[in-house]
Amino acid sequence: MDQATKDIAKRFYVLLYLFLTRTYENVEVVFIRHHTQAKEVDEHEFFYSQETGGTIVSSALKLMNEIVQDRYPVGQWNIYAAQASDGDNWADDSPRCRDLLVNKLLPNCQYYSYIEITRRSHQTLWHEYEKLSEAFPNFAMKNIRSVEDIFPVFRELFQKENA
Repeated sequence: MDQATKDIAKRFYVLLYLFLTRTYENVEVVFIRHHTQAKEVDEHEFFYSQETGGTIVSSALKLMNEIVQDRYPVGQWNIYAAQASDGDNWADDSPRCRDLLVNKLLPNCQYYSYIEITRRSHQTLWHEYEKLSEAFPNFAMKNIRSVEDIFPVFRELFQKENA
């Protein structure tokens, strides 16, 4: 991600973090960063690290699955996930990401949101994820093109459902 894209992602995540911590009493937020390898990081490193490098998104999804399995039993926790990306991923990794979502993560998540921050045409990750949005009602995806899109997209993704 270039710096402008990282800044948009950070703003989105700050908004989400504030929303979660102010709305819910018992929230545990896990931060995962990735390039070619994923790692769990603290809040400061997540928001301020300047790392760059190649992108293998499936490494983050695998790590998320491991963390959920190890620390958040599905019967005891509501699992929500938010992924932000510029859409860049190794082409052969994008189908792997879709498979991880279908077979591991989405069955255990109450809600999974994906935002892609780009003004360019979408790449393989977006196209793989598009296949999920119709089959999984707990999966949503949106595109953010500029800073002005952050709040409207956030509202669409996290608006209250009518009972």
